[in-house]
Amino acid sequence: MDKIIIEARVNELATRRGNPHVPFVPSEIISDGIACANEGASILHYHGRKPDGEPENAAEFYLETNAGLRAGCDILIHPTLGYVANETDAMGRFAAVEQMMKSAETAPDFAPMDCGSVNVDWWNPDTNSFDTTELIYKNSTGTLMHFAERIAHYGLKPYLVSWNVSFTRLIEQFLKMGVLKDPAYICFCLTDQIIFAGHPGTPAGLDAHTAFLPQDFDIVWTAVNYKGDLFLLTEKIIRAGGHISIGLGDFAYMDGSRHLTNAEVIAKVVEQARSLGREPATVEETRQILEMPEVRIGT
Repeated sequence: MDKIIIEARVNELATRRGNPHVPFVPSEIISDGIACANEGASILHYHGRKPDGEPENAAEFYLETNAGLRAGCDILIHPTLGYVANETDAMGRFAAVEQMMKSAETAPDFAPMDCGSVNVDWWNPDTNSFDTTELIYKNSTGTLMHFAERIAHYGLKPYLVSWNVSFTRLIEQFLKMGVLKDPAYICFCLTDQIIFAGHPGTPAGLDAHTAFLPQDFDIVWTAVNYKGDLFLLTEKIIRAGGHISIGLGDFAYMDGSRHLTNAEVIAKVVEQARSLGREPATVEETRQILEMPEVRIGT
């Protein structure tokens, strides 16, 4: 069977109340990235965080983190554009990447495009009500086209996130227009427990995503379960030829009463994938599978 791409999603906006191992500051993310690479992850996704866990969108955070990762391992770097924590215009949201691209030591390998807009308010299951009521993750068609142009300009690989079928359909139109080129790397974002913008983290929820894969283009897909346990679906994903994006940023993974580290989560995925006949893709193999272009620095 084909090699499997494993991405470590190490922190997102997760707190340490669920798992104390969630990394916040650059040194912690760098350490986690190296440990995850050693266990078999070929991609690292992270969000900028302050020491108290609040979002950090300053370019300096990403420059320090990327430089440390580059010095410590060869893992492919996939930073965030800020999600709802960075509500500005398209140029402002991409500004940190523009800064990262000034040096090979700080350049990422991917830049994300969440290809649509959704309500992302947080549900409180204890009170059966929403804790927030005004959170909208807004990604207009024009904003996404700006991202796609800048990503192509720098030779980065677009990391295309689909929260529901409408996102995938927009990706297909972008492919038809030539705004995106295949092979397209699409992450199906399932959501559970406290956020419901995506398909549920169930076999049916995943099937609803894969049923709408563009048929006329080369598609490589991975899956994440934001705020849900992806291990409920990993066997299905692995057998279906998909790839895995997982980590403490999405779910407070435990082994009984023991909190797992990001590296231990990756090790579990690798063990399961191997038992099902799929070896983890190395960084170079991941580049080949995704036909990743050559990054252009400082242009």
